[in-house]
Amino acid sequence: MANASPVSVGRVNAAGSEDALFLKVFAGEVLTSFERASVTAGAESVRTISNGKSATFPVMGRVAASYHTPGAEIVGEDVNHNEKVITVNDLLVSSVFLSNIEEAKNHWDVRSAYSQEIGRALAFQKDKHILQTIGQASLASANVGDSGYAAGTTLTDSNIASATDATAANAMIDALFDAAKALDDNFVPKEGRKCFLRTEEYYKLANGTNVVNVDFSGQGSIADGKVIKVAGIELIPTPHFISSDLSSATNVDGGSATQGGSNPQQVNLANYVALVCHPSAAGTVKLMDLAVESEYDIRRQGTLMVAKYAMGHGVLRPESAVGIKEA
Repeated sequence: MANASPVSVGRVNAAGSEDALFLKVFAGEVLTSFERASVTAGAESVRTISNGKSATFPVMGRVAASYHTPGAEIVGEDVNHNEKVITVNDLLVSSVFLSNIEEAKNHWDVRSAYSQEIGRALAFQKDKHILQTIGQASLASANVGDSGYAAGTTLTDSNIASATDATAANAMIDALFDAAKALDDNFVPKEGRKCFLRTEEYYKLANGTNVVNVDFSGQGSIADGKVIKVAGIELIPTPHFISSDLSSATNVDGGSATQGGSNPQQVNLANYVALVCHPSAAGTVKLMDLAVESEYDIRRQGTLMVAKYAMGHGVLRPESAVGIKEA
């Protein structure tokens, strides 16, 4: 009996692969880039303005106390005052253009993925700018002519760079306690203290016995790879921690140091591994908050999607910031 001759249902013009024309099943999952989550929410003081190019943050010194001499007139004590002006930087945008014909040919919804991604790109950039501003604060001088107000603090410990995890972890613990002491000495409130640190140092801490051992009142666990606090300071690992020199306008790369405004976030953070701060250390002025817009362009037969914001960042109280370096 002769073999049957099947119809070439899956072949192109009865030639080539047997399954070339068969349906490609859409898995229903779209592999986009991993979300670069924002980590600096609540790390700074925020002020929103409806118009203008800048905003002023008043800074007031402390009132002194003195003994009264019987019969002497009490006339009041003078108080030092200053102000910090934060200027809004240029409009920062992220955008994609989606062609009609390419969208029609595609078999999954790309608009929602694109809108999320361009929004995340700006949130990611805002994180870097705030971290740079905290770094500026740790290097800044006092902003009130009052002996009770201090400059920012920089701590250096070469053991943090040790190849031995235990040595590096213990050095980082010591640095965090020194940072807490510096903030205490500057009368910075304990509530709201945060430490943004490189992931390398964070996981060395998570592997450190003292930090997670309940016998030492540690919080977190090696199993979860998590450390909650050290010296009352919340620890936040930051994959996009900036540890490079951004002190020159010539090294503005990908918006890491801002363009526009009178106080761009240019700072040298080379060899830094962590930044400790209170929300009073840095300020943000929002003129235009993060927003996503889209518009169809009939001339170009496609849709332009734009995420944007106009903000400025600046140092408020340097005494509320501590930078930690490995060398």
